[in-house]
Amino acid sequence: MTTVHTLASGSSGNALLLRWEGGRVLVDAGVSCRRIGRGLQDLGLTLGDLDAVLITHTHADHIAGLQTLLKRTDCPVYASAPAGRDLLRRLVLLEDRLREAAGTFFVGDCAVTPFPTSHDSPGALGYRFDTPDGGFGLLTDSGVVTPEAEAVLPGVALAALEANHDVEAVRSGPYPYFLKERILGPGGHLSNEAAAAFAVTLARAGAREIVLAHLSQENNSPAMALRAVETALRAAGLSPRLSAAPRDRLSGAYVLEGGAVCSG
Repeated sequence: MTTVHTLASGSSGNALLLRWEGGRVLVDAGVSCRRIGRGLQDLGLTLGDLDAVLITHTHADHIAGLQTLLKRTDCPVYASAPAGRDLLRRLVLLEDRLREAAGTFFVGDCAVTPFPTSHDSPGALGYRFDTPDGGFGLLTDSGVVTPEAEAVLPGVALAALEANHDVEAVRSGPYPYFLKERILGPGGHLSNEAAAAFAVTLARAGAREIVLAHLSQENNSPAMALRAVETALRAAGLSPRLSAAPRDRLSGAYVLEGGAVCSG
């Protein structure tokens, strides 16, 4: 059985745990090491149980807890080459543990396939994980769905997909113009509408559960994001399980078992 839990998902911090019989991987460390440790403890794990840490990109809401985490674990850290260079300039204790996330590599018996996202951070990545129980895909922090994401992610049974904002909420909101342009631009974040369109693609390719992630607190709400994506799925005659990851707390289990998604 493979389980996915988000420890935090939003502009204030992101971390996700993938656990299967052969290993445990933390994706991003954008909240304090204490919070990560507490989340792992709630799942019956410790920081020392991690087999790898994977970094999507080097914005603070994805690496804020990494420096302290390096002091309390000895597992390798994977990032793209550009993101790795950025991390080495900013963190100590990393040089001997940094691994390049390129091509398909393995953590235990889990195949990990990184792919580029479209974000204003050097070497930003999403990931596909293929465990013995099936495929899980993670795509957040991308202004558009990249061709690589479109090529790599279809076929996963479970996906965590960014639905960051409602476009009209951004346009009519209080953010300064430059920040609105960043969010809405190709190096920003996926809108509810963009997430909905890609959710249809993933569901047609076999995704049985889609978790909406990295929702903006100011420019979105779970209800708005779920409504937009559910409307598109229904129009396409599709009905995967759909939910929104909680912002500031440990999620329930999203479960893959025998290639299928099960209730956790």
